[in-house]
Amino acid sequence: MIAESDRARKTTIWFATALLPRGWAQRVRVEISNGRIAAVTTDTDPAPEDERAAIGLPGMPNLHSHAFQRAMAGLAERRGSEGDSFWTWREAMYRFVDRLGPEELEAIAAFAYVEMLEAGFTRVGEFHYLHHAPDGRPYADLAEMSSRIAAAASTAGIGLTLLPVFYAHGGFGGAPPDPGQRRFLNDVERFARLLDGARTAVAKLGDARVGVAPHSLRAVTPEELDAIAQLADGAPVHIHAAEQVREVEECLAALGARPVEWLLDHAPVDARWCLVHATHMTSGETMRLAQSGAVAGLCPITEANLGDGIFNAAEYLRAGGAFGIGSDSNVRIDLAEELRLLEYGQRLARRERNVLADHGGRSTGRMLFEHALEGGARALGVECGIRIGASADLIALDANHPSLIERDGDGLLDGWIFAAAGTAIDRVWRGGSRVVAAGRHVRRATVTARYREALRRALDR
Repeated sequence: MIAESDRARKTTIWFATALLPRGWAQRVRVEISNGRIAAVTTDTDPAPEDERAAIGLPGMPNLHSHAFQRAMAGLAERRGSEGDSFWTWREAMYRFVDRLGPEELEAIAAFAYVEMLEAGFTRVGEFHYLHHAPDGRPYADLAEMSSRIAAAASTAGIGLTLLPVFYAHGGFGGAPPDPGQRRFLNDVERFARLLDGARTAVAKLGDARVGVAPHSLRAVTPEELDAIAQLADGAPVHIHAAEQVREVEECLAALGARPVEWLLDHAPVDARWCLVHATHMTSGETMRLAQSGAVAGLCPITEANLGDGIFNAAEYLRAGGAFGIGSDSNVRIDLAEELRLLEYGQRLARRERNVLADHGGRSTGRMLFEHALEGGARALGVECGIRIGASADLIALDANHPSLIERDGDGLLDGWIFAAAGTAIDRVWRGGSRVVAAGRHVRRATVTARYREALRRALDR
C-alpha cells in the first residue's frame, strides 16, 4: 500500500538516461511532490539525497484486465472432445468464477497487480464484471466486489481506473442470460447505484478513476448502451467489440451491421472510448475507428491464447489510429511480451519484419512503447510520461542486463522488448513510492501467501 506520507513527501530520482516526451535525455533529475512530477531537469549531476538509477522510462498503463482470471491461468489448456475455442474457454471461466467470494477476489487481484507492477504496468483498467454472490443475489453492499478491487489496488500500490461492467443479456437481441452469467447481471437502475458505490469505494485511493464498461453488444441492447454511456459523465467508456468471428456474424444478423461499424454509426464514439480487441474489422471500419479518436484496446497474449485472431495494426496505424495494451485474462502478465507479440503477429500475417515502425530507420520498440503509453493513458483517463504534473509512475531498467549492455537510446527499448523481456526491470515507482526493487515487489511475499490460501479454498470447493 502507498501510504499518504509517501505521497506527500518530496523525493528526487536521478537517471543516467531517461525517455522524456521529446525523446531521450541524459543525466535526468526528476523531482516528485505529493506523488506527482514537480520538475524535470536534464544534463545535471545528482544531488547527494537523490535516488539513482540507470535507465528511466514512464510506467505503462494496462488498459484491460479481468483480475480474477489470473487464478485460472493454465487451467483451461486441455483440448475438449469437440475441439476448443473462445466459447468453450468461456464455459470453463463460468465454472471457475463460481468458486470465488470477496476474500478470494481481493487476494487474487492483489497478486495480479503485484505481477503487473513487476512487469512495468503502473496503472490498471479493471474491466470488472464479477459483481454478485455465487447464486446471483447482490451482496448487502452492492459495490462489495468493487471495494475488494480497490483494496487490492491499494495493497499492491497500483494506479486504478475501475470500469464497472454493465451486463444484462446472454446474446444479441436481448437474449436471456446463461446461468453462468448470473453474477454479472444488472438492470440500468441497479447498475447506476452500483456505479455510485464504486466511486465511493475508490475515493480513498486518491488518484483512482471510475469509468463505465457496457460489456459488449451481445450483453446490452442499443437502448441500454445509450443509458450506460450517459452514466459515464465524461469518464472513459470501454466495450468489447469484434473479438470473435461468430460475434461479428451474430451482430450482422441481429443489428444489420458489424460490431465496430454499428458502434461508429449509433454510439458517440470519441476519444473517451476504448474498443477492446476490435480484431475483426473491414478496411472501412479500420479507417473509421482510427479517425474517431477512440483507442483500440489490444491484448496480444490473451488474443493468442484464446485463438481470437490478429488485429490489423499496420493499416490502423497508417490511418492515425491510437492503441493501448492490456493483459486481459492475465494468463501471463508481461508488458514486454505484449508489445513483442503485437509486432510478431503482424510479421507472421504479412511475412515482413519491423512492420509497425512508421518509417525507415525507426525503432520498432520505441514506436510500440510510445503508442501504447499514449493510447493507454487516454483510455484510462490520465496523463502519462515523465512530464510535470503527471503521476510519478516510473520504471528503471537494469543497465547490466545482458540484453541491454552497450546499448543506448532506442536500442535500450529494442533490447528490452525483443530480447530481455521482464527480467530487465530493476525498479518501479508508483506515485513516487518505490514498489519494486531488484525486480521484486516489496510486498510480494505476503501477497503471494494470501493468494495461495485463496486459491486453495477456491479449488477445494
